[in-house]
Amino acid sequence: MNWLLYFLIGFVATTLGAIPLGTVNLSVINTTIKQNSNSAMKIAMSAGIAEILLTLFALHYSMTIMHIIEDYKWIQYGIAGLLFATGILLYFKKQKKLHSDSSTRKKIFNGFILGVFNPPVLVYWMLALGYINMNTISLNMTTPLSVLFLFLLGVYAGKIGTLYGYSKASVLLKNRVGHIANAMNQLIGVLLVVIGIFQLSKLLFF
Repeated sequence: MNWLLYFLIGFVATTLGAIPLGTVNLSVINTTIKQNSNSAMKIAMSAGIAEILLTLFALHYSMTIMHIIEDYKWIQYGIAGLLFATGILLYFKKQKKLHSDSSTRKKIFNGFILGVFNPPVLVYWMLALGYINMNTISLNMTTPLSVLFLFLLGVYAGKIGTLYGYSKASVLLKNRVGHIANAMNQLIGVLLVVIGIFQLSKLLFF
């Protein structure tokens, strides 16, 4: 039953990290409300691939990255500033009408980009993998491929499952609140600004 354990650890770890509202979640909600659930799941599937890449990156470079970030404070300030600036741009961006026939390739690209360029998720995986290695199973780039495959399959399933849940929940919001789509870019913008301010505050005062 070890194979099931590896899958479940990946699934649970990803689900716990994906439940908090983030840019990918909001993008899925936004697309579901403006278009449909099928369009939103195209974003979710590519975001799942991005999650796997971040997990592999964290497995391979977790110690090195943590040392670099600790040694070079300007990187931390840069990340915080980028999040803040992106949030401001999204908040004040004028809403454009989206059509349901927008290309599949664009949805997949957007989901992948939102998933990959997500520093909080990368930090989460570094912490989560540290906990997993200390308390459950050993995971690193020397782990047998069969084990890594099952773990990463759980990661993908956890990401897709969580985003699917957000998509289905947003259908209820769409039926009850007709104009909620107009606030989605602002919600994403506020979230990024808050994250940026929080990281900047940690750098300056802690």
